[in-house]
Amino acid sequence: MKRLPLTVITGFLGSGKTTLIRRLLTRSELARTAVIVNEFGAIGLDHELIESSEEDLVELSTGCLCCAMRGDLTAAVERLFARRTGDGDFHRILLETTGLADPAPILQSLLADPALRGRVHLEQVVVTVDAVNGDATLDAHPVSRKQVALADLLLLSKVDLAPAGTPALQRRLRGLNRDAGIVASAHGDVAPAVLFQARDADHVPAPAAAPVAHAHDHPHDDIASVSLERDPPLHAVTLTLFLQALAETCGPDLLRVKGIVALREHPEGAAVVHGVQHVFHPITWLEGWPAGHRRTRLVLIGRRLRKGWVEALLATIEEEVRGAASATG
Repeated sequence: MKRLPLTVITGFLGSGKTTLIRRLLTRSELARTAVIVNEFGAIGLDHELIESSEEDLVELSTGCLCCAMRGDLTAAVERLFARRTGDGDFHRILLETTGLADPAPILQSLLADPALRGRVHLEQVVVTVDAVNGDATLDAHPVSRKQVALADLLLLSKVDLAPAGTPALQRRLRGLNRDAGIVASAHGDVAPAVLFQARDADHVPAPAAAPVAHAHDHPHDDIASVSLERDPPLHAVTLTLFLQALAETCGPDLLRVKGIVALREHPEGAAVVHGVQHVFHPITWLEGWPAGHRRTRLVLIGRRLRKGWVEALLATIEEEVRGAASATG
């Protein structure tokens, strides 16, 4: 069975997430999309759109199927797939989290739960940020900074109310997550194609050249992103030991790792790496290389993460593995 793409939408309370979900549910482009929400009432479903409903499922006139997540994520996905009869049913899933939620456990489930991995794959993480109150929210609530750090796409909402204030906020967001795309939105109006444009590990871009906020500008911002790029391939054991050392040393402070890696033992394909905190998805493979670039590109996001330390860690492990290989060769 082909796995379906799943997009996570999260964001702090009042950041426009509910407005976004409500607008999306009226779009004909989502006719073959299943949406998992916390509670139907929380998103203010228009009853004129509802064709039928069960205890945990609501069908909309646009063809969208909504599922209330009243247990864990695996159970919600299983309820959706129980309704799926063929290729004519929904072909992607949109997951909305609560505004106070730390998205890391959800992402860990998507990476590590065998039942979920057999059904869906993570397409991207979309985080809504309030253009009016975004700075104050980031100052006061650590979970909002973590949400931003884990994002693949940042949706800057309510820009119609604060058009002059967004450049400074965007610079701060870049300081927390230099890899994520940033899209402005008013009244929850955004093209679905923007949200469902996959930015998986095989699309990791080059390090961003955008201005980055300095720590003394925002003393609460202890989250940093580090980009590693290198041409020489790694030994497979080097990659394994490197990821283990990151997880053991950084623990929960290592928020996310993603990218593609060139390995000596597999020169024809790229190894895809996905990790959230200490949980890493089993390595998968691309058949070829994006745009023909055979080079390692990794993005690491974490608290108090420093590029020099990460590079030194990799270099030390690489030297030890190379020495061991020479000694046994």
